[in-house]
Amino acid sequence: MNPRRVFMLRVVAAGGVLAAGQARAAHVEESDETAAALGYKHDTKLVDAAKYPNHTAEQSCSHCQFWQGAAGDAWAGCAMFGRKQVAAGGWCSAFKKV
Repeated sequence: MNPRRVFMLRVVAAGGVLAAGQARAAHVEESDETAAALGYKHDTKLVDAAKYPNHTAEQSCSHCQFWQGAAGDAWAGCAMFGRKQVAAGGWCSAFKKV
């Protein structure tokens, strides 16, 4: 087989592996160390109002400056959580309105 063709096949295969890895990005768990420290909840309606008095129900991850997803994404990356994804309707104490 032509060396150039072999190289191209390897590039295509590597791209497929990378895409598959991104599609399976782990969701952050509320019990994760960083999530617990930031008071992260998958659902903004479940945030402890006594512990976070500045929180409002209108605040959610999808309306935060750290959200790395597109409009309509249910889960996406967040600058606060590295490679893990957060729920669009979630919230943490690092929330900064867009």
